[in-house]
Amino acid sequence: MNLFFKQNTKLIKGCKANERQAQEGLYKLYYADMLRICLRYLKSDDLAQDALNVGFLKVFQNIQTFDANKGAFGAWIRTVMVRSCIDISRREAKFNETINQDEIEEIFIQPSVLDQLFVEDLLKLIRQLPTATQLVFNLSVIDGYSHKEIGEHLNITESTSRWHLTEAKKQLRKMLVSPAIDKPTENTKTK
Repeated sequence: MNLFFKQNTKLIKGCKANERQAQEGLYKLYYADMLRICLRYLKSDDLAQDALNVGFLKVFQNIQTFDANKGAFGAWIRTVMVRSCIDISRREAKFNETINQDEIEEIFIQPSVLDQLFVEDLLKLIRQLPTATQLVFNLSVIDGYSHKEIGEHLNITESTSRWHLTEAKKQLRKMLVSPAIDKPTENTKTK
């Protein structure tokens, strides 16, 4: 049994006993990973921090329901955080239910454009999308949810989910090919 698993098991047991020190340890252990998830889903650092705090509160309130026989704790806590992000995004977003299927098209982005970007650049671009569109993009592309699952989570139709994904790709494509992305100039290359 590895050290991380032993530490995790001890912290979970302590949290189930409502021990403050165990809760603090669990928070510190998962803070960075869960914050990255929240930052990916939400437009601002403040909203991400809100989702993180709400998520950890839900974790501590519902840790009794965690069953190690059903899955890994990391996956369980991640699901709690994603759902907290969805709740906050739903509060911030306005979904348009009148979607014309003819508006949905597949968008192709040249791989050469993507090769020039770093992860931070992509995250900045994704965060510029409208809230609802960003949320659907993250759930579909990053986390692999189907349009049916997204619709169930967000209380929207599958076609609305498809439209938001298409819209996200369309807007990202425009942002990727526009000169708004900082590209190295001759002056910055020599420094």
